[in-house]
Amino acid sequence: MPYVKGKTTISEINFLASSHVIAHTYQISDVGVTANAQGRKLVPAGTVYPANDNTAIGITYTDTDVTEGPQPGSVIIEAWILEERMPVAPTAAAKTALTANSKIKFKQSVGG
Repeated sequence: MPYVKGKTTISEINFLASSHVIAHTYQISDVGVTANAQGRKLVPAGTVYPANDNTAIGITYTDTDVTEGPQPGSVIIEAWILEERMPVAPTAAAKTALTANSKIKFKQSVGG
């Protein structure tokens, strides 16, 4: 019997302002992640890692499914980012930490 699932539509917004990106693998936590309508716990691309506070060291590069517990995920440590396109805007403390702990820079988009 074949394994068939229904069609799912995914919409991703590009939050990168440069093609130069350096990312490393980190363990993405499932703590505080709420399940979506399909019962999956997803940490979206563009999330400040590990938290949106003074502990920030990077930004998740891709969506990470943590339904079954913490999972390895790609975290950007060097790139230009369009802040207004991130799923959640970084706090002032997170931006300060990202500047100190990584080579992430923020750029304003021109014309939306």
